[in-house]
Amino acid sequence: MTRPKHLHPNSPLLFPDHKKPMTRRDFITSGLRTGGHAVAGLSLFSLFANSNKAHATLSPDLEALRASCGINVAGAGKIPFISFDLAGGANIAGSNVLVGGAGGQQDFLSTAGYNKLGLPGDMAPSIANPASGLSDFINTELGLAFHSDSPFLRGIIEKTSTETRARINGAVLPSRSDNDTSNNPHNPMYAIAAAGADGSLMPLIGSRNSDSGGNSMSATNFIDLSKRPTKIDRPSDVTGLVDVGDLFNLLSQQDAVAVMESIQRISAQKLASVNSQVTRDDVIKDLVNCGYVKSADLADRFGDPSTLNPLLDPDIVGPAGIFTINEFDAEAEFQKTASIMKLVVNGFSGAGTVTMGGFDYHTGERGTGELRDLRAGRCMGACLEYAARRNMPLMMYVFSDGSVASNGRIDDSVEGRGKGEWTGDNSSTGASFFLVFNPAGKPQLTGGNADQMARQQQIGFMRSDASVDTASAPSANNVNLLVETVLLNYMALHGEQGAFSAVAPQQGLGNAAMLDALTAFQPIV
Repeated sequence: MTRPKHLHPNSPLLFPDHKKPMTRRDFITSGLRTGGHAVAGLSLFSLFANSNKAHATLSPDLEALRASCGINVAGAGKIPFISFDLAGGANIAGSNVLVGGAGGQQDFLSTAGYNKLGLPGDMAPSIANPASGLSDFINTELGLAFHSDSPFLRGIIEKTSTETRARINGAVLPSRSDNDTSNNPHNPMYAIAAAGADGSLMPLIGSRNSDSGGNSMSATNFIDLSKRPTKIDRPSDVTGLVDVGDLFNLLSQQDAVAVMESIQRISAQKLASVNSQVTRDDVIKDLVNCGYVKSADLADRFGDPSTLNPLLDPDIVGPAGIFTINEFDAEAEFQKTASIMKLVVNGFSGAGTVTMGGFDYHTGERGTGELRDLRAGRCMGACLEYAARRNMPLMMYVFSDGSVASNGRIDDSVEGRGKGEWTGDNSSTGASFFLVFNPAGKPQLTGGNADQMARQQQIGFMRSDASVDTASAPSANNVNLLVETVLLNYMALHGEQGAFSAVAPQQGLGNAAMLDALTAFQPIV
């Protein structure tokens, strides 16, 4: 038979047994669109940010008014959080992140089980090299065990330094979710915001113009539309967030700030001279006065265009950057990722979602999925490396709506890499995972010994045939509880797991002992 040729990562995926794309979500899942195309500009007085280093300093009298006017210059002090929403049902378990039985990732599955996860018998992680007695197919450089030929891993390694990787650890969550549907409430953005994550510019961002900011829905018990994610999927979306007007075309940043400060003082003097005994007038005067303070603050921190623009950040693009200018210009997914990570890691937003489409890659060959996973891995690695360069911690979460499986037929082409072809959707092989970067050193697992730590690093498990054991963890067969588990682990990184039930009052994870069993890492902040 003639094997289908692998598709370019930007090629759409259309199957005769799938409905024709009708909605924006359908177009993104099939890879017909890479993200939104509308630039969302917001009002001058409503957007204010924290750049982590001052570009100028307001005069002392206005500096004192910042707090009283509700201007957030210090940020929420929470760990930045970025999620990757791989639309279409990507493979995560086995061929990327290892998933095992009740003993953890290296409690190996059967050969038939790995075969279903796209790994032939001679590439299974359970196979030992006779010379060393160890498996050549297990890589634990990131703490979390990956298959050594994982395209996610190869992409992450390509974009991170050895020093960065030494400060990363992670956990995997085998979890079943329905295939190819927007009804999976996978997205944890509102839950992370409920735990206190916030930005000085906006609370949440996402690369889709949806209530969740991504492809999948948000868990309904956490939704707070006052924090609806702002759509960001390219550098122009980022630079369009703040408009300081034409004043900077006429004056230097320092002079422009001085002019705005003078306007505020004149306005304040005039308002103070108005005799009023009506509470509404007092409110109006306060709003007008603070409006000028906020405008001066905006100019103070965002008059320099390099403050927000990822293209002008030498850590992101350039000779020493994470991306070269050529690859950045050529790849929209890199631009999208850079825009999200620029805002989240620097504290301008508390959390963000990067949606990547076209992961419904059961195309009768393997190369298409390998290439898309490799590109996703590069984007994941970029986020981790950028956090390292900014000396900021980061929690990165990766999930997908459903999964795929192989019938064991091998794709021995260059891009197929001798692995099993993806031949169909299979929700029972699903998983998600998170990685945590800690500038102070590799995050430490909970548990008193190596066996306990191995179980903490895998929350839930698979049966030997590579199907999720739906009774192995609350998250294994309930996407809402998967979000709660991610929230619990985010709070635990702050040492705040004791407040979990207050943040999620109707939580379904169980009592304190159960929460401890679902917590992967010791606090890092």
